[in-house]
Amino acid sequence: MLMRIPSLVLAAAFTVSASTSFAENVRIAFIDPLSGPFAPVGQNLFNSFKTIAELSNQKQWGGQNTVEIVGFDNKGSPQESLIQLKSAIDQGYRYITQGNGSGVALALIDAINKHNDRNPGKEVLFLNHSAGDPALTNSKCSFWHFRFDANSEMKLESLTTFMAKDRKIKKIYIIGQNYALGQEVSRTTRAYMSRKRPDVQIVGDDLHPIGQVKDFSPYVAKMKASGADTIVTANWGADLALLVKAARDADLKANFYTLYAATTGVPTAMGAAGLDRVKYVAYWNLNNETYAGKEIIEGFKKKYNDDYYAMASYTVLSMLGQAFRESGSTDPLKVALAMEGMKVKSLNGEVEMRKSDHQAQQPLYIATWVKQNNTDVKFDQENTGYGWRTDQKIDAYVAAQPTSCQMKRPSH
Repeated sequence: MLMRIPSLVLAAAFTVSASTSFAENVRIAFIDPLSGPFAPVGQNLFNSFKTIAELSNQKQWGGQNTVEIVGFDNKGSPQESLIQLKSAIDQGYRYITQGNGSGVALALIDAINKHNDRNPGKEVLFLNHSAGDPALTNSKCSFWHFRFDANSEMKLESLTTFMAKDRKIKKIYIIGQNYALGQEVSRTTRAYMSRKRPDVQIVGDDLHPIGQVKDFSPYVAKMKASGADTIVTANWGADLALLVKAARDADLKANFYTLYAATTGVPTAMGAAGLDRVKYVAYWNLNNETYAGKEIIEGFKKKYNDDYYAMASYTVLSMLGQAFRESGSTDPLKVALAMEGMKVKSLNGEVEMRKSDHQAQQPLYIATWVKQNNTDVKFDQENTGYGWRTDQKIDAYVAAQPTSCQMKRPSH
């Protein structure tokens, strides 16, 4: 039931203040898919967190304190995630990170809220690296949850503004996984495009079971029949890779606007067929304006023959280390209070953890799949010879969205 995977931990000794007299090794339970259809993405994220944990410990981001990442395989299931959460808590873990699936994140928030209410002094903190459903920092917001990715509304506000300027877009087909995020992206895309380009038709809107479709050719046939020139999807992992592969095999000429086309498996599925036709919106691009993170990308490629794209791992551990130092503690309550309103310099620029809803405010990138070159696309993905060229970097204040969060804070 529990998968434990050796972690990369380097001890560091560094005195933060006179009041800090001993180092603590803080274990973080990584609860994400390490088997099943989404395992390639989960494994990439797990390796990303281990890589940045090693960097954090070397550079003493947390002062005397070190961090250790341990894998708990949730198989992509909310039910299995709750079992793994209980196992982690029983073993003394006070920090968890998760992000593959908003349905999982919603289940974890609920369970952590209940645990923390029942166990004062033994609270658990949830560091969400990529679950994007807006509800997580709105109606379901929690003091014990911090999101380090931009939510889907933030991404779609930026993406649809970009799309609205393209007068060639006439007919949009929306497709998504049938769970919280896919449903939200369908609703938001419709609303935003209706406001920004009322002349554009939505000619299809499909939701499919997450992680269960092996052949997307029937969906692609519907797209072709609809005459869609543009596909919008929040699919990720195997579901996006298989969708893109089916579109390639059917010679679908539509452009794809995505949230997760840089995730494991999708670049290989696209290859040359995606050239100039696939875009994504995300909080980072390997081929960013200064090539920030170059050494991490190159080291990750050398060690794992894989691409470091889960930059939230850097922001999570950077902010956590700063909170350890500022609070002089590794206690989740004190650390959470220190993280509220905190600003750190990450690989995409300044990231602020908004106090009102614990939603990270950060720049976003819109990028297009093009041939690797020696100017603005130094890094390819998955050894394809193709990579992502930045079309636009959107400032954090532009990407920001209002929140409806009514956060209940613990008395302290």
